[in-house]
Amino acid sequence: MKTIKLIAIGIVLLVTSATQAQVSVNVNIGTPPSWGPSGYDQVDYYYLPDVQAYYDIRASQFIYFGSGKWVRSRYLPRQYRNYDLYNGYKVVLNDYHGRTPYTYYKQHKVKYYKGYKGQPQRSIGNRNDNHNDNHNDNRNDNHKDNGNHKGGNGNKGHGKSKH
Repeated sequence: MKTIKLIAIGIVLLVTSATQAQVSVNVNIGTPPSWGPSGYDQVDYYYLPDVQAYYDIRASQFIYFGSGKWVRSRYLPRQYRNYDLYNGYKVVLNDYHGRTPYTYYKQHKVKYYKGYKGQPQRSIGNRNDNHNDNHNDNRNDNHKDNGNHKGGNGNKGHGKSKH
């Protein structure tokens, strides 16, 4: 009987120590920026027609063509430093999950030309959410924060690319 009690106490201690040893890691990899359109959970990329660039949600990087090659950067190119990401239209590429969305750039550029506006979009957050929106740069490349948010339900069904 004494042996059974010792075994039971040992099991309880073992389970308790194993439970305390669990570590919870919460990493925000792939968190959409606050300027991204709301209503999309399983999306890897946006195409930004006005600046002819992509945004990689997982890597928090813009992808644009510059100096003869596709460039990945946390910031848009200098000529777009005043581009308003909150009001600019974002095409949700909801069925492309590779690493090179620009493979379809020619099709995207024609279908989603500069100035393209699909269904109205609402941003995930507000400008003043104190999130890193991946477009502010400490080198005086800050984007102007002027303009109003558009209301709506998002861009469901737009921006489909075959992969």
